[in-house]
Amino acid sequence: MSQTNIKDPSLVDALIPVAVLVVLLAYSVQLYGSDSSLGANQIALMFSSVIALIVGWKNGHRWPDIEDAIKKGITSTFGAILILMAVGSLIGSWILSGTVPAMIYYGLQLINPDIFYFSACVLSAITALSIGSSWSAASTVGVGLIGVAAGLDLSLEITAGAVVSGVYFGDKMSPLSDTTNLAPAVAGGDLFSHIRHMVWTTTPAIIIALILYLILGFMNDTEVDIVNLNERLEYIDQSFNIGLHLFIPLLVVLGLAVKRYPPFPLLFFGAIFGVVFALIFQQSTILAFVNNPDASVFQNMVDGAWRSLFSGYEANTGSTEIDELLTRGGMAGMMNTIWLIICATIFGSVLEYLGMLRCIVLAVISFAKDTGSLIFLTACTCIGVNVIAADQYMAVVLPGRMYKVEFEKQNLAPKNLSRILEDSGTVTSVLIPWNTCGAFMAATLGVQTFDYAIFCFFNITSPFISVAYGYLNFTIERLDVVPIAGSSS
Repeated sequence: MSQTNIKDPSLVDALIPVAVLVVLLAYSVQLYGSDSSLGANQIALMFSSVIALIVGWKNGHRWPDIEDAIKKGITSTFGAILILMAVGSLIGSWILSGTVPAMIYYGLQLINPDIFYFSACVLSAITALSIGSSWSAASTVGVGLIGVAAGLDLSLEITAGAVVSGVYFGDKMSPLSDTTNLAPAVAGGDLFSHIRHMVWTTTPAIIIALILYLILGFMNDTEVDIVNLNERLEYIDQSFNIGLHLFIPLLVVLGLAVKRYPPFPLLFFGAIFGVVFALIFQQSTILAFVNNPDASVFQNMVDGAWRSLFSGYEANTGSTEIDELLTRGGMAGMMNTIWLIICATIFGSVLEYLGMLRCIVLAVISFAKDTGSLIFLTACTCIGVNVIAADQYMAVVLPGRMYKVEFEKQNLAPKNLSRILEDSGTVTSVLIPWNTCGAFMAATLGVQTFDYAIFCFFNITSPFISVAYGYLNFTIERLDVVPIAGSSS
């Protein structure tokens, strides 16, 4: 069939696979709950992709062309996949080296449980703001905070929400962040005007989040059992050679991240650095981990270090709670998440190539009658693309390109568009289990996306604040630089 016989999809064509996906995902969650991302969601995405393919064939598209689009889409996720594998190895080797146990050990003694959620959000925000990467901050400091929460018998779901809120605040406001640079580039603005304009929406969103974390902390009726806490500290101290020197891998990785080293080689270097520390400082831990008396000490050392990178660390401290906390990591532990990302990317790539995403966005744009409705529809589109295409970059780029002309028609400065792209596209990606960001955080923090999402107060409130500003004409700047009532630059 020739290319001339290809028809553009109708709105009904575009909505059919989306509707199928929504129904299947809803039933998947109902049937499997938080375990839906362990395989059921992947099947839902693949089945919906097949439905989209059938619609595409009906409109004259050929499989080889669609296949090329899928390959291109999957290629675009290789960066995320490489980072995921590196993070798996990093977690495994940092547990074996004692770096993560040291973070938990000292954190249990220093952090006040009443303000823990607040502190977790602030510490995560500072880390991400410094290095410009939510993923790197979560996979280093965030992992340690989750461990401290478990040791204090605090909610892992709230802790994960606080970490996610913090790292996305820092990532969003950092000039080193890729999405912070991408949004103004797509909208046609400049970086620092974009960051200054985001202060108006980001500041109240993070303040609301921090207040809620303080309230949740003071409402927590779980009292720290000193005897139980001391026992857990003793189990960690007996299983690892704990010392402040074990923070060196963390400090080195964060320092190199500030200098803008690429994430994958940086994180994998951190994993190898952890192996070196394990071989030097945790030899007895490695021997206990491998537990192979028939092999030589050298062979056991190599076996333990190697195993921590590909299958993670398996703790046997004598404490069930500590063992559950420290048994994780390894590249193998990330394979299910990678499977989810690939399936989601296939679905998004098919819809984008067949013109279905564009069809839906153009239909939505027709309802933009004024500034408030335009910003509202932009936010809805960004969130929708995050759900359908499962990629935060597409959720920034596609709506940015589609709405740029409409913002110009309404005489709105580019910074208004770039701000709503970040407030709704960047920060909501992590709330969706099959989105690359949601899948990454669930795999890294060990808490399912649906379980922590409700506690990501910063990510939830950001789009609402931005849309409210649009309807109120507050901090909305025009192209002619004549400020309207209540506006500010």
